[in-house]
Amino acid sequence: MHEVLRAQPLTREAFAPFGDVIGLGLAGGSSANQGTATRFDRIAQLTSSRPGAQPNLAVFRSVAKALPFEVRLVERHPCSTQMFVPLSCQRFLVVVCPSDARGEPELGQLRAFLCGPGQGVNYRAGVWHHPIIALDGPAEFLMMAWEDGTALDCEERPLSTPLRVSSD
Repeated sequence: MHEVLRAQPLTREAFAPFGDVIGLGLAGGSSANQGTATRFDRIAQLTSSRPGAQPNLAVFRSVAKALPFEVRLVERHPCSTQMFVPLSCQRFLVVVCPSDARGEPELGQLRAFLCGPGQGVNYRAGVWHHPIIALDGPAEFLMMAWEDGTALDCEERPLSTPLRVSSD
């Protein structure tokens, strides 16, 4: 029997321990482009602790999956933030958890978020997460992370027992 994790709507407050929510609902900003736009600066904390790593702006094309979904592994980028901003997407699933005292995934604290249109995420460096999952149809995302081609770009941990994520 799989344990079931209920996905909740993505909010800035709920996601704050894991990173930044990017997108709709920004406040403030400053006038830009002769008043035809509003500019919001520094909406995410982008970091890398490796001087030799280079920023990589990539496009991920994701096939659609359905809920319930089985989580079989988590990954992290120990030295870099990783940002996903949808280019074309209805909803996507984000699954995250903190590290335990040894730096391993604290699977008992896994959380799942349903991200709607116009929302993106920026994972803090070292945050364990499942790879991006498109829901409701195929999707494309801009991804930004610092990489140098070494094992420190991404670490993966398989789960000994899959975890089922549901929306109800």
